[in-house]
Amino acid sequence: MLHYAVVFFVIALIAALFGFGGIAAGAVEIAKVLFFIFIVLFLVSLIGGLMRRNRL
Repeated sequence: MLHYAVVFFVIALIAALFGFGGIAAGAVEIAKVLFFIFIVLFLVSLIGGLMRRNRL
């Protein structure tokens, strides 16, 4: 999922370079959403892993 966030960020940078404001803004929003979803899933799995390790 982080890969997709990076891909949309690169698309946004390329679109901004060529002056396509609407496309760049859309790609930036998608990249932000995917990045924050990735962060939340990472934190949930990290906490779950720490709790499982402490239980054993």
